[in-house]
Amino acid sequence: MRASLPLLLAALALPLAAHAQDGWGLAADIGLGAEVEPDWLGSDDMETSPWVIFRNLDVMAPGQPATRDGSSDGLRVVPTINWRSGRDADDSDALTGLDDIDRTIEAGVRFRYTQGPASGYLVVRKGFDGHEGLVGAVGAKYRIAPNDRLTIWPGIEGKFGDDRFTRTFFGVTGDESLRSGYAAYRPDGGFYAVGASIEARYALTPTLAVVGEAEYSRLTGDAADAPFIEEKDQPALRIGLVNRFSLRF
Repeated sequence: MRASLPLLLAALALPLAAHAQDGWGLAADIGLGAEVEPDWLGSDDMETSPWVIFRNLDVMAPGQPATRDGSSDGLRVVPTINWRSGRDADDSDALTGLDDIDRTIEAGVRFRYTQGPASGYLVVRKGFDGHEGLVGAVGAKYRIAPNDRLTIWPGIEGKFGDDRFTRTFFGVTGDESLRSGYAAYRPDGGFYAVGASIEARYALTPTLAVVGEAEYSRLTGDAADAPFIEEKDQPALRIGLVNRFSLRF
């Protein structure tokens, strides 16, 4: 989940600003929706929860108009925030005896390079509260625009984390081993999931759009070998309504 509700509600009330194009600017889709995803990393149960949407962020150079879907060419470096769900021992019998994990705020930076319809990106974030590690993703997308309203992005992605992240979500400490019956497990950092996705955006008006995403990822490496993992395949489905806003400064 991304952004705060007050910021979200304020942005939903803003049209795509027609500011002069003589300064740097930001544009993004902000909105609300619903998502269906695994209850916790490695769970075989799915849960439905609100989806707070902040995506298709674009940085406009002086004189450059705002794009409708964040597809401007060149290198872009922008801040990024992610809200990662936690985990409770009573979420599943498989977690009995393991420590609870609080929700985590992850803050960092996103590097994206776009050339025509193709783009590649690297995201690195630092966790606060639930885990204190470094986590991120590297991937590529291809933009397909069948018409003026519809944009589709098929893509591939690898998700990674350092030792602190993987040991929080996939490790078993000595104390947890005594309580749960699992052997102690100390995973190393690296890629913990790889997958593919398809995203879509359909413009209802110049500022209002429906967005959706279907994602499939599979746990890999030391994460997949954790003794309490119920399911390595981790699908997700998201749909929501967004408003495109822009700001010049």
